[in-house]
Amino acid sequence: MSNKYKYQIFAVSFLLYSSCNYQQKIDNEDLFMIKEQGAFSAGGTIVSSKGIFDPFKPWYEIQGGQTRHGDHADVFYQIPVNKKNNSIVFLHGYGQSRRCWQTTADGREGFSNIFLRKGYSIYLVDQPGRGEAGQTTKPVGISDKPDDQTWFTQFRIGRYPKFYDGVQFPKDNQSLENFFRMMTPNTGNIEETQVVDALSAVFNKSGDGIFFTHSAGGILGWKTAIKNNHVKAIVAIEPGGFCFPEGEVPENNRGGKGIPLDEFLKLTTIPIIIFYGDYIPIEKTTAYSENFWRDVLATANKWAEIVNAYGGDVSIIHLPEIGIKGNTHFIMSDLNNLTIAHLISDWLNDKKLN
Repeated sequence: MSNKYKYQIFAVSFLLYSSCNYQQKIDNEDLFMIKEQGAFSAGGTIVSSKGIFDPFKPWYEIQGGQTRHGDHADVFYQIPVNKKNNSIVFLHGYGQSRRCWQTTADGREGFSNIFLRKGYSIYLVDQPGRGEAGQTTKPVGISDKPDDQTWFTQFRIGRYPKFYDGVQFPKDNQSLENFFRMMTPNTGNIEETQVVDALSAVFNKSGDGIFFTHSAGGILGWKTAIKNNHVKAIVAIEPGGFCFPEGEVPENNRGGKGIPLDEFLKLTTIPIIIFYGDYIPIEKTTAYSENFWRDVLATANKWAEIVNAYGGDVSIIHLPEIGIKGNTHFIMSDLNNLTIAHLISDWLNDKKLN
């Protein structure tokens, strides 16, 4: 039985429950204890200026002979008592910070708390040049151009100003206000290799774990898994790009040129599950954002075929196909995020990753 149909059967069975019953189960769980929590930087570079620093001069005078530490990841972590063997490392997507995993637009618990309650140690990452990791060695100007409505549309909440019918996004004004204020700019022009190096340094600190990625973080997840053996599985929420082997890259891939086969084959050694939400059309439409995600989903399916043909273990879950409808690009924080968390938890248990 294929992975796709296995999860279709599971989802149909699960949807016989009321999702509110599962919400009540989470709400009524006993309090849990945190053994350790904190924050750290991982990876990064150091640049220096010529000259000799004079400690007697005022701070506002520009001087030589100094260093600048930047391009590192910033990580907040929590380790529960009686932790599971594998931790979870969370990476945001474009325009976002770790906050997208911590909460939702209407203030419910995000994935980080949900999986912390399940006994996983959590590591929440701001990638270099984003959020709390804003210190860079190659800073860029931050745009002040209004663009909220662009992201409302691109993230498939609706065709602004209208929400999609049945969308799993809270429609009140305060939730939309909160959502827009979660957008976070890039502060530096940081190379992909620097970001991957920083993420690999995170796994060197966290140890064996599952990498949860979102959107533009997807390509970084594949390359971190290739670089670091501590990545034991990947849960990718709507990844936008993929690592194909050289000579097998499809035309519409947003993950760059192909990689050597020996590197690609490292992705066949770990289980991977990928989720896509709703409002991705089968046929082309007049909406650019919908066609964009249509191409991405087609590329994802092609990538899964190739990985699995080389002996990998990739499952693509297009949620409407298994009866879960209304999800946006932010599946992990939609109104039904507990339903999605349950699906993921079941998969983690099935793969013996707990």
